[in-house]
Amino acid sequence: VKIEAIKPGFINFYLNPVFLSAQVESILKFKGDYGRSDVGRGEKIQLEFISANPTGPLTVGNGRGGFYGDVLGNVMTACDFNVTKEYLINDAGNQITSLGHSVLKDEQAVYSGDYINDLHERIKESNPYQVGQQAAKIILDELLKPTVEEGMKVKFDNWFSEDTQLRQTKKIDQVIDWLKQENFLYEKDNAWWFKSSEHGDTRDRVLVKTNGEFTYLAQDFAYLVSKFKARKFSKVINIWGADHHGDVAGLLAAAKVLGYAGKQEVILMQFVKLFKDGQEVRMSKRRGTYVAMSELLEMVGHDAVRFLFLMYSNNTHINFDLNLAQERSEKNPVYYVQYAYARISGILRQKEVEEVKPGSKDLEYSHEAELSLAKLLIRYPEVLAQVALDYEVQKLPSYALEIADKFHQFYHQCRVINEGKIDLSRLELVRLTKKILGEVLAVIGISAPEKM
Repeated sequence: VKIEAIKPGFINFYLNPVFLSAQVESILKFKGDYGRSDVGRGEKIQLEFISANPTGPLTVGNGRGGFYGDVLGNVMTACDFNVTKEYLINDAGNQITSLGHSVLKDEQAVYSGDYINDLHERIKESNPYQVGQQAAKIILDELLKPTVEEGMKVKFDNWFSEDTQLRQTKKIDQVIDWLKQENFLYEKDNAWWFKSSEHGDTRDRVLVKTNGEFTYLAQDFAYLVSKFKARKFSKVINIWGADHHGDVAGLLAAAKVLGYAGKQEVILMQFVKLFKDGQEVRMSKRRGTYVAMSELLEMVGHDAVRFLFLMYSNNTHINFDLNLAQERSEKNPVYYVQYAYARISGILRQKEVEEVKPGSKDLEYSHEAELSLAKLLIRYPEVLAQVALDYEVQKLPSYALEIADKFHQFYHQCRVINEGKIDLSRLELVRLTKKILGEVLAVIGISAPEKM
């Protein structure tokens, strides 16, 4: 209708109701997912996330990045990026030896808890490293994968083994030899150091220890070669816990000297604390000093944990309120959104509504609640594309909440069925709301209940 400039520097666009009506009709006729776009243009992206060591159950802190990475991958896929979701299994090195000692319960034991007691009874080897490898496989298969795939509902395209794909293939040795030849390393105190301070890091970093053991960064070098050179990813995004912030500069320096500057990105996820009745709580005391993601999921449910975790930006700490997460009321954000979807479904189940075929008349909207809802719904492709480019996944649950809020306002102010007569324009707006909200919930990865 008009465009006007508003101080201190905003431009307001006013949409003609006729345009909004046409958009509603057009989207409803579209058979596929409305939000999809081609902004990614097929770019080959790898997302590597969670990657918790197979030395114990998945903690809540390590699990936070799982929901984030899963949804970011869903969004990027919807926007025509060619995405691979990958979990790096750190099944080699010092932590495996430490796990072995822990299972043997000798003087070098590090890990404790019920799962260690169980492994101690099951594994009969005596060599600490072999014990650790057997234990790591059991932990991966019986604790980590079930929590990730069944509990968190995160499906990885690839589980990448450090031991079989980097160590046994000598990929780490090969990249160390290349770095020596190219003069990126120097020897000091019987260890080999990477000159990372010459490439944007605050200090140099050890790649090969005095005992010949590789550091995590040495593994990262070989892993980068696998990602960029062997598998041809054009961009790699690592999603790490905030406790790894000190390792970011080393990884970026490694990518730089290998020739992949600007192609490696790292997103840090801040910490999670659980609260009940206003007090911080710690579960799993009998199993060790961690909070298990599997227990949180069992206590609260997948949808609530996923949605509430995703509501916060990655650089914000989460104080997770167990009371709120378990509440079945409009105070609970995920319940509020799912209730809106169920309410929409209830309207569309009405017998007189089911008999009305879509597109049976031209649509007209004039009520502010109608126009406000329609304007919000047609923004979905823009919201999705923005998240694919800026990685601010929290915008999606925020958008879902806004849809639920606008729909509830519309529901209370605009009668769809009045004394047996159906307002066909409003009915089509209800159908569109179900379509868009259903797509949003699918991308977020939570259920869209027809009834509640």
